[in-house]
Amino acid sequence: MTESQNSRALWESADVVVLGAGPAGLVLGTLLHTAGIDCVILERASRTQVQTRARAGFLAPNTVRILERHGLADGLHRHGSRHGTCEFRTEDGRFRLDYGGLGQGGQHHVYPQQNLVTDLLTHYLDLGGRIRFHTEAQAVHDADGAEPSVMTREPDGRPTRWAARYVAGCDGRHGAARRSLPPSAVRRHRRDHGVTWLGLLAEAPPSLDAVGYAIHDRGFAGHMARTPEVTRYYLQWQRGTAADAWSEERIWDELDVRVRACDHGPLRRGGILERAVFDLTCDVIEPLRHGSLFLAGDAASLLAPAAAKGANLAVLEAEVLAEALTDAIARGDTAGLDRYSEQCLAHIWRAQEFTGWMTRLLHGPAGRDEDGGSHFDTALQRSRLASLRTSRVHQDWFAENYVGV
Repeated sequence: MTESQNSRALWESADVVVLGAGPAGLVLGTLLHTAGIDCVILERASRTQVQTRARAGFLAPNTVRILERHGLADGLHRHGSRHGTCEFRTEDGRFRLDYGGLGQGGQHHVYPQQNLVTDLLTHYLDLGGRIRFHTEAQAVHDADGAEPSVMTREPDGRPTRWAARYVAGCDGRHGAARRSLPPSAVRRHRRDHGVTWLGLLAEAPPSLDAVGYAIHDRGFAGHMARTPEVTRYYLQWQRGTAADAWSEERIWDELDVRVRACDHGPLRRGGILERAVFDLTCDVIEPLRHGSLFLAGDAASLLAPAAAKGANLAVLEAEVLAEALTDAIARGDTAGLDRYSEQCLAHIWRAQEFTGWMTRLLHGPAGRDEDGGSHFDTALQRSRLASLRTSRVHQDWFAENYVGV
């Protein structure tokens, strides 16, 4: 902050300043407020934008247990649904895996993330929690010093400096928390899986009573129920192609081909409400702490969406961090903060490993054989699917990792 900014800046304070009002930030803020810790959530978007951002919708059993433990699961129990089956479609036919009854896995709860965020936000505000919308965090200062603070821009453009004992960066991979990390303080690991998806939200009832994974030589296609009226689809997409390059009719026709609708029944079509293109990349920051600045959610790690781990990790990390911050502030015990990074990174790397395995399972060859072909990777992919179809040991392993973090 320059001397001119410092002289004009408003001054605010909180023991914990939480950046970002996604699942990680809202769960963290709620648990801190409930424990009597002075905290505030700073969010650059409006309340409407926060409550309507469409994201994943599969909540793992451990995530549901965390939400239940803190009285945050009423909405998902009223309006969500249980789900424990996936169906794979390939050139060798189709097979279903009832993972909910296998191994140590369990069932998912299907509950759109924007609904969960709305529940969490309403609960936090009903408790009297502080949140500032339209407030953009620009930088975290002096995180490794005696007087950490967050510089923000208010809706009217005025700067504000938030003094804090601790800062929780839950503001995503492009947020101020990550930008404020000195390059020498952390290691940044990144992997591009070389795959791009077109994500679609269709105003159409689900066509399967299972998560659908279709492997086709024209590319992957996915079917994920969201509500009785809305379904999410994915199409493997040519990188660099705009989201609006195809008409709705062409998209539905391509989905029909890839899910082999001629063999297994047509899809239930409807208007496409949203479409977005994204590359399947992943990254991890190590460690998840720099002084008094801690990372959680997408600010800590980004996972490709093939295994729906992101929101589940975010909720787990928020609970771990809330307990550690409460111990430090209320009781002077910093042992939990000292363990936070190592503890959460163990979960993150396990999730990254399974997500990478799942990504390779669903998509075509990434490399070429010496003769210029791709038979080697294609054969490996078919072998993985055959093992998943026939091996109970493999199925139990899949179930445990598919729903676990």
